[in-house]
Amino acid sequence: MSAAWLLKDLVSILLLPPANGLVLLAVAGLWRRRRWAFAVAALGTALLVLQSLPPVAGLLLASLETRAGPVLQDADGARAIVVLSGGLNRAAPEYGGDTAGERTLLRLRYGAVLARRFDHLPVLVAGGPPAAAARSEAAVMAEILEREFGVAVRWQESESRNTAENASGSAAILREAGIRRVVLVTEAFHMPRAVRLFRAAGLEVVPAPTQFKTAGHPSFGALDLLPQSQALRNSYYALHEWLGIAWLALTVEGSAAR
Repeated sequence: MSAAWLLKDLVSILLLPPANGLVLLAVAGLWRRRRWAFAVAALGTALLVLQSLPPVAGLLLASLETRAGPVLQDADGARAIVVLSGGLNRAAPEYGGDTAGERTLLRLRYGAVLARRFDHLPVLVAGGPPAAAARSEAAVMAEILEREFGVAVRWQESESRNTAENASGSAAILREAGIRRVVLVTEAFHMPRAVRLFRAAGLEVVPAPTQFKTAGHPSFGALDLLPQSQALRNSYYALHEWLGIAWLALTVEGSAAR
């Protein structure tokens, strides 16, 4: 990993929960004799608590999922299905090695559903090898689709480290096959950023979002006013996406506008 990538990942971690609140608390602790230290500590505490509340996490996720597009009904002229990876469960003893993580498996399941519905469309899976993994995420995904879901995989994009590289690598493979319009499968909260990146890579996208976390859910109850670990996790996912969208607007899209 290059120094630039390391720095980018470090900054991202510090801006996202729980590190964003913890950093403020650490600053307040280090300069506790300063007049402003109490205000910084209060801000850090409030940030951690708010990000841990289900209503706040739900609003953050909904701000993305409402932009993901509706449930897919028609392939709309697409000529391939692209399924994005979402992480591996590394060295899982019950599977004898690397296997799909929870988020990848959710995407694979819906990708298999669409591959059967639109059986004329070939499938591409995208995901490179994480650190210390024996195989690429794409290789693991292809094996699961073929062996467990009975869905053939035509292409594997297996060099990428993130969604931007998923997009550029997939676009290069599909251009060689003369394909420009694809059905894109990923989680609903991830879809807005993924669509922008794939379009920036030169592909036309038909969104196929899955795993809507907020649509159709019951109203929040009294216990949802207490901090919860799952809410903190959902806040992390949502803020990670908004941070990525902001970075994309400043870099890729900003350069194109100039």
